[in-house]
This record gives sequence, C-alpha cells and structure tokens, in this order.
Amino acid sequence: MNLIDFASSPISLLPPLVALTLAIITRRVLVSLGVGIVLGAVLLNDYSFSAAAGYVGSVVSGVFIEDGGINEWNMSIVGFLVLLGMMTALLTLSGGTRAFAEWAQSRVKSKRGSKLLAAFLGVFIFIDDYFNSLAVGAISRPVTDRYYVSRSKLAYILDSTAAPMCVLMPASSWGAYIMTIVAGILVSHGVTEYSAIGAYVRMIPMNFYAVFALLMVFAVVWFQLDVGQMRKHEIEASQGHGFENDKSDDEKAAHEINEELDIKESEGGKVSDLVLPIVSLIAATVVAMLYTGGAALADEGEAFSLLGAFENTDVGRSLIYGGVVGLAVALFTVIKQGLPAADISRTLWIGAKSMFGAILILVFAWSIGSVIGDMNTGKYLSTLAEGNIGAHWLPVILFLLAGLMAFSTGTSWGTFGIMLPIAGDMAAATDIALMLPMLSAVLAGSVFGDHCSPISDTTILSSTGARCNHIDHVATQLPYALSVALISCVGYIALGFTSSVAMAFVASAVTFIVVCFVLSTLSKSKMASCAKA
Repeated sequence: MNLIDFASSPISLLPPLVALTLAIITRRVLVSLGVGIVLGAVLLNDYSFSAAAGYVGSVVSGVFIEDGGINEWNMSIVGFLVLLGMMTALLTLSGGTRAFAEWAQSRVKSKRGSKLLAAFLGVFIFIDDYFNSLAVGAISRPVTDRYYVSRSKLAYILDSTAAPMCVLMPASSWGAYIMTIVAGILVSHGVTEYSAIGAYVRMIPMNFYAVFALLMVFAVVWFQLDVGQMRKHEIEASQGHGFENDKSDDEKAAHEINEELDIKESEGGKVSDLVLPIVSLIAATVVAMLYTGGAALADEGEAFSLLGAFENTDVGRSLIYGGVVGLAVALFTVIKQGLPAADISRTLWIGAKSMFGAILILVFAWSIGSVIGDMNTGKYLSTLAEGNIGAHWLPVILFLLAGLMAFSTGTSWGTFGIMLPIAGDMAAATDIALMLPMLSAVLAGSVFGDHCSPISDTTILSSTGARCNHIDHVATQLPYALSVALISCVGYIALGFTSSVAMAFVASAVTFIVVCFVLSTLSKSKMASCAKA
C-alpha cells in the first residue's frame, strides 16, 4: 500500500486537530476519533475512498493483530481492563467497598481528607500510569463519593499524580523505557560523565512540569482552588448530582465508562475484602515485573539487578498476571461468604461490561494513533525545532514542541521516542552542557501534552478510573495543566539563560506561588458571585 508522505507538510496536523476539535465541541469522543481516522485515511490514499476503506480495515485489525500474531501490548491492556472491571465489581459484591468507605469515613473526617487520600495513593502507587489511574480510582472512589467530591475532581487527581510520578521514578515502566532511550543518546554522543540512571536522577529536579503538577494537586486539594468547569462540577457534586446519569450520547450507545454497577452489596463485607485484593494486585504486578524483567536479563546472559529488571520488564504481561491474582483473591472473598454462584457470575459479567466503553475508546485512540504515525505528524512537528535559534531558548522551545506533539498524537511515549533523540542531537550541535536540560524539557512537555489531549490513553483511563465523563475530565483539568505549563516555561527560560538548576527551580517555585494566588482569587471571586446569585 503506497501512502503519501506528509512528513514535511502541515497537512499532517489535520486529522488530529479535526479529531481534537470535534471531541471538544461535540463531546462525542467516538464520532470525533472516527472522523479523524477516516480523514487521515482519505488523505494518505490520495482521496481514493476504496483504498481508504482498505487502509482503515488494516489499521483497525492492527490494533488486535501484529506481524501475523496477537498484538500483545494492546491486548494485555484490554485484558487488564476487563480483569480490573471484574475485580472491582466483586469488591462491590463482597461488601468490601462499602466497608472500606465506612471505615475511611470514621477516619477521614472531611471532604478535603478524602481528596488527600486519593492524592497520596496516587503518589505511592507509581509502578505504571495505567495501573495507577485504575487501581487508585477503584480504592478512592467510594470515599470521595461519600463526601460528594465530583468525579471530575477525582479524575484530575488520578491523572495529575499518575504520569508525573511515573516519569519521575526510575523504578517504573516509564523510567525503564526512558532510560533505554537516554542510554542510546549518551552513547551516540560520547557522553561518559554519567550513566543512564545517573542522567535520569539528574533530570528529576529539571522536570518542572511533573514536579509542579504534583504540587498543584495538593494545592488544589488543600486550598480548594476550583476554577472554570471544575467549580461547576464541584457545586453539582455537593448537591448530590453528577454520580449517576452523566453519560454522553456515545457513552449511552456503547454502555460507556460512566455506567453505574447494579450490584447488591453483601452485608457481611469487611475492609480486608477490599484491601486484600488490591494489595495482592499491586504485589503480584511488582513481582511479575521483576520476574519478566529478570527473565529478559537471563536471556541476554546478564546478571539480575533491580534496575535492570525494571528496564527490561514486560509491563503488559505483568499487568495481566497482577490482574489475574487480584481477581482470584477477590473471588475468594465472595466465595468464603457463601454468596450464590449465580450472583457471582452475574457480577463478573457486569464488571467486564463496565469496561467495554473504555476499551472501545482505546481502540479508536490506538487506531488514530496509527493514522497519525503514517501521516508523519511527529516528524513534521520535530522540524519546527530546527533553524537558527539561540541555544538558551532551546529548553523552553522543546518543552512547548513536545507538548504540542503529545497533544496532537495522544502519546507521551511516542513523543519520547521521537523528540528525545532530536533533543540530544540539537544539544550536541549547540551546547553539550544543555543535554540534560533539553532532555528534561522533552519529558516535561510530553507529559503536559498528554494531560491535555482527549485522545491520550492515559487521560482516557483516568476518566475510566474515576468513572467520569471523559470530556468533562479534559475540560476541568485543562486550566490546571496550562497553569503548570506556564510555571514550567518560566523554569526552562531561566534554565536556558542561567544554566543553574537551583535558580531555575526557584524561579518556577515563585511562579507557582503567584499562580496559586491567582487561582485562589479566581476561585473565591467565583464563589462570591455564586453566593450573590
């Protein structure tokens, strides 16, 4: 199949921009992604509709089948979603969710406390962003619902702790992936002052977006910085609205992610019925990651090491193993109570069905990701960084460009793969001392763009974990993401001009305080106007 090459054409931006615009305007995610896929297919096949139809078929089949076999990564994520949906439903059936909510209510004394619980869990569960969003959502949602925290606020907490923590932690799926790319960049440019892990650790304080996104979560929770659409959703939630019947047309048609589980809870449930399956899921996933990583090291004839195991782990397979163990423990909690087999099987089906909508959106997101890749959108955007630009401006330019690329393509990992080598080459050609600042800027920008993008799988799974309307999540998170991006820009400008990490961090911190003050003022003024009305 001969496809037109748009690597040097702004037309490559058309499919993602159309899909993103339609998603925001119409709030119909599936239709918007579908339009983007079809538009890209028609453009790639020179307006031949028959060829475009065949191309769409091959793209969709590629989501499930790759190189003549099953697409293991995609299917492992789908499998994990189904397993987690089934496990979550069993936690409800066992009465563990209700028992935990009652237990937490006796200890978590306020609405703020319920949000802090979700935020701290998001910080501590940093193995993988998918796992973080879904697991923390399952644990926190009963408590935040009890205190009438909006699902949009929970989705924001999930999304803004998951990816930022994963990108900051070397012992995570993100850390392992990034280190493999960074190691190659260091070798290709003859940098021997530090190893890949040494470079990674040095980049942590320079990843301004991830650091201040985390701090912003706690500022929003503690000082109730509710602005824009978030204020509206919080007011509705405080009145008991927003927990049912919050489905868009797409979601109603596809049994979407907001469908409430119609499951009768057991009266004999205990806190352990919720905690044990979740802990088992986490422990089994970590063990599986170490096992699969260790097996990969053994195949390469290398000695086992903790960092090496995480660097070579099979994340998808590990999530499946962890999901199976978590589901098995959840099954044990309902079987030991002697609950009817018919109720258990019905609950398993309800749990699996509750994830079908999220899976459908993911399939569309993966499909448009393939189209965007064939359009060479990333390559076109990367050319925008080339030219006669002062070296001191490069960190902030790379941050913004990586953000635009991640927003347009819906993938931070794909942006890492394209932009990190480009940043390394640009640093080597201008000022090698800016190597780590420029790599850090790419990491930060990728997470920023990923946070803002409606077609990002991480964003989709955060709304899934919170059982929140997807576009509501995107709209309510955007003001905070843009605020942190502004803070990051100040930091990268200071870093480029001073080459001092400390001074750049101080500049970002001062900007963070100013931004929080502005958000607080906006929030209070909005509250006052609502009170007068």
